[in-house]
Amino acid sequence: MLFLPLSLAAQEIGAVTLVEGSVRMIRGTAVFQATEGVRLRQGDILESSAPGFTQLEFGKGTIVALGASTRVYLLSHPAVRGSDKTGEKSSAAELVLLSGWLKGESPKTGTYRYNAPLLAAVTRDGTVLVHASGEGAEIFVESGSADIGEISPEGNWRGMGTAKAGQIFIRRAGKSVTSQARPTPTFVESMPRPFQDTLPSRMSRFAEKRVEPKRDHEVTYSEIQPWLTIGHMWRKGFVRRFEPRLRDTAFRNALDAHMNEHPEWDPILHPEKYEPKAPPATQKPVSPPGSQSQ
Repeated sequence: MLFLPLSLAAQEIGAVTLVEGSVRMIRGTAVFQATEGVRLRQGDILESSAPGFTQLEFGKGTIVALGASTRVYLLSHPAVRGSDKTGEKSSAAELVLLSGWLKGESPKTGTYRYNAPLLAAVTRDGTVLVHASGEGAEIFVESGSADIGEISPEGNWRGMGTAKAGQIFIRRAGKSVTSQARPTPTFVESMPRPFQDTLPSRMSRFAEKRVEPKRDHEVTYSEIQPWLTIGHMWRKGFVRRFEPRLRDTAFRNALDAHMNEHPEWDPILHPEKYEPKAPPATQKPVSPPGSQSQ
């Protein structure tokens, strides 16, 4: 028990520092209500209300803002360690934006990758705005620089290139990415108003204050379905994570009814289909009539 607080602290990667409206959090297999001061963990899935605005802050000064009706998955975050000069792993933190608006301000001390279903940006010491919807995705490099690439249906990069401040990249479903030297009027008019300004840090307000999220209920299939069908590179680990929900009959039946959307669940629900087949039984040769055994 003495080591429990240290263990929990090691799992924390940031905090929710501003909430206007409400924020739902899927942590493990349960749905929580997140408020200001709640600590974030790798694997958390956040969904903001409409109307609404949420600010997340991570280690080394990265700030991520979410607009209304925005769904984001904290896919991975480098763990801090003291064995190298920087004290941090070289891998980038990754966030997956399923839909809505996201603004990320990343300082030089951290590399962040912001994924959307069709486009992604990697930035270090840059600010990007990302918008994702069923029709497509847009990424605007507000300051600094970023690497922009198309995303395959599996969640893999392709066609990555360096972008400069002021450029916007647009990709529609079924099309290749295009770029412009400045954001379109539609993009500027549609983006959340708080995105027009630099995001001030509020982390100091919660440095000594720990807030626990309020547990609501176990996640239903309809609540998690959009995440079970994202790119394969992003949904790795979901089978193990949500397998305990199979004890719920409604969840199990709904999952089975949509198996073509997430076939990796089939061996779990129907293991008998994947059992090795027994070899055919061998038959003894039949002796011809009139023969005698020696």
